Amino acid sequence: MKYLRFTIFLLFIVFAFSLSCSSDSENTDDTDDIDDVSDAVSTPLAAFDEFNTDAVTVSFDGDNITIESNGVPNHTSPYWPETHPLYVEPIVAVALTPGRIGGNRSYSITVPSVPELASSSTATGLGPIGIAVTGVPIFNDLEGDNRPIEEVIAETFDYAGAHNGPSGYHYHIESSDIPENTVLSHDDEKLIGIMADGFLLYGRREMDGSYPTDLDESGGHFGVTQHSNGEIIYHYHIVNEFYFGNVIALFAGDLQGTPNTVL
Repeated sequence: MKYLRFTIFLLFIVFAFSLSCSSDSENTDDTDDIDDVSDAVSTPLAAFDEFNTDAVTVSFDGDNITIESNGVPNHTSPYWPETHPLYVEPIVAVALTPGRIGGNRSYSITVPSVPELASSSTATGLGPIGIAVTGVPIFNDLEGDNRPIEEVIAETFDYAGAHNGPSGYHYHIESSDIPENTVLSHDDEKLIGIMADGFLLYGRREMDGSYPTDLDESGGHFGVTQHSNGEIIYHYHIVNEFYFGNVIALFAGDLQGTPNTVL
């Protein structure tokens, strides 16, 4: 009888051990299934090859990237002085705001080389919220008195989606699809620029020509871009929605990372 009880005890130990191993194996499988995509990925350096070198200087210092610009674009506009080689008659704009491209403007922003999503988003304010590949600052969907862009304001935008203001020439909306537009993104996958939180902003489409379907409220998502060398990064897109009429804002949401000041 003692031998029988001892045998049963051994069998119980073996059975319990086998359950423990099975449980450990299942836990490992569950861990493998966890989505381990992280927002902490370096900004792809290839993206900075897109920037207008006549206007923009990019420098790297440890964990930071500094983008400096004189704000002078490399495309035509009626906002150039009429004697400038890039001046064109107004094509889209109905009326022009005072001032012209040029002068002693300068913009600078320092962002982390590995931008991360913040615990809460940050609303954008008046003034520059990013720098475009042309060197021109990016503004949000508000005008000087904090009112949303409306038709009377949109009529002052050139085909690049920009007009002049107290802080100089700047973009608010997506550029127009006209023959004169040979540089700027319109309903495509091109890089627009870099935002104040360090995340890149792209056009309305993905690399394969499709519209992204998983964008957050700011137009951001995780995905591969033409600059990320197959690596998944968080980035923004122009949201494929008309603000009003045929106007599409470049960026009308909150910044999902920690914003840095464009000086």
